[in-house]
Formats: sequence, structure tokens, C-alpha cells
Amino acid sequence: MIKIIPETELILNPDGSVFHLRLLPEHIADNVIIVGDQGRVEMVSKHFDSINFKVQNREFISHSGHYKGKSIMVISSGIGTDNIDILINELDAAVNIDLKTRTIKEEKRSLNIVRIGTSGALQEDIPVDNYVVSTHGLGFDGLMNYYLDLPKINDNEISEAFIKQTNWNKHLPYPYAVKGSETLINKIGFDLIKGITATAPGFYGPQGRKLRLTPWVEDFNQQLTDFNHNGNRITNFEMETSALYGLGKLLGHQTATVCSIIANRVAKKYSSNYHAAVEKLVVLVLERLTM
Repeated sequence: MIKIIPETELILNPDGSVFHLRLLPEHIADNVIIVGDQGRVEMVSKHFDSINFKVQNREFISHSGHYKGKSIMVISSGIGTDNIDILINELDAAVNIDLKTRTIKEEKRSLNIVRIGTSGALQEDIPVDNYVVSTHGLGFDGLMNYYLDLPKINDNEISEAFIKQTNWNKHLPYPYAVKGSETLINKIGFDLIKGITATAPGFYGPQGRKLRLTPWVEDFNQQLTDFNHNGNRITNFEMETSALYGLGKLLGHQTATVCSIIANRVAKKYSSNYHAAVEKLVVLVLERLTM
């Protein structure tokens, strides 16, 4: 029996596009670049040979076009794993669900999805303005715990080692660990620094910052810096990768995150001009993604 997805579960706009992204299947390229900052969409698309489609709704801005003969698109997610939940589910719905009949397609389309971000390093030997590719997303955000099949993709060894080494507080969300696409990671970052990326559900307390409020775990960043499992260390901190890797893997898409390091949290150093480093990273990703 064919299952029809109800209107309340798959919300569409009057033109038939997916609700938040306002995209139709024909707008979505096989190669997708995600940026958090809406301003970085144009930073990426200005390098395209042509732009065929633009749309904006809330923090989601999309430009689709071509780069060196390859179809490509860039889309902004805004900040946080909650926005990644919307973005990846709706991208997948647009390509793998028949939006007219509201039924799941038999033949699935797999997208190459690369997040270009900025991040803080958690190891003193990673200089600012360098680039880090995420081998895993280690999520403290809790988002993937809402999906039934998380145990099928979770790297239990990393999760359990992290819980043990940090004496993880049982009142905090389960720290899930999901591996990115080896093929895409090696294509984009074969000569870049690689490591586990920690994903936080906030910028201040969840990342160990103290202003007027005291974080629950005051030495959290030191615990992350000290973590090591079979030579795997946590290289950097940001707010999206765990959800990107988790949802991408469950839905059958290839995912990778590469971040420009704008601050070193251990050395207490901040980039003097991180915009230039991000500009160079954009060109690097465009070249390698479309090789």
C-alpha cells in the first residue's frame, strides 16, 4: 500500500515548493554548498559562471547555477542544528518525495552537501586562518536523539569513550557521533587538517563561555581538548555539523564540513582578517567539489 504523506507533515507552498526553503526539485543541484551566514551566499555565487535561480525566505537564501560546467547551488542555513534539521529534511523531500502525489520515490537521489563554516580551534597547534575538515560530528545538541535510527549510524566507540573520559553529566543530551562521507571529505580536504568537530546547541554556555552566567561544566573546553580516542582528537567547535552528518547519513546524502579557523580557544588568538581566509576557502571548495 502506497503511503501518502499528510499535508500537516509535508507542508508545501501554493506553488508546490517545500515550505521553508521555497524550492522545487528542478532548483536543486547535485552539488550543494551550505553556509550559515546569509551574506556568504553571494560570496559563493559570485564565482558561478551563471545563476539560474534565486529565492529567499527567512534565513534561507538559495542561488542555483553552474560552475565550470557543473550544476551547483549555495544555500544559507542560519545558525544551529535546528535550522539544519529544516534544511536537510526539505532538500531531501524536494528530491526524494513526489511533491504532487506526496509519496516517497522508489529511486532516490543522493546529493553532495558541503558546509563551509567558521569555527574555533580546540587544539593549540591549529593556527587561525587554517582550514579543518570534520571527520565526525560530535553532537551535544540532542537533535539526532529525536530520530529512531540514530543507533544505526552512531559511532558508539567515540560516544562511549567521550562519556567515560569526560564523566559526562547524565542530565545533558547524549553525545552522539556520526562520521561524514569519506569520499567527499577526502575530495575536499585531502591536504587539510582533519579531526572530530564538536557541535554545540549554543554559542555561550554550551561552548564554555562565561559572561554573567556560569556554564554547568566550567572546564568543558579543556575536556574537549584533552579527549583522545585511538588517535582521534576534537579539533574544533561549531554549531551545525553533527546534525548535517546525522541527517545526511540517514537520508543517503554525502556530507562534509570544512571550517576556517577564526579563533584558537586554547591559545586565545583571534584572526585579524578572517573574511579573506573564508574567501579563499570558498574558491578551494568550489574547485574541488566540481573536479
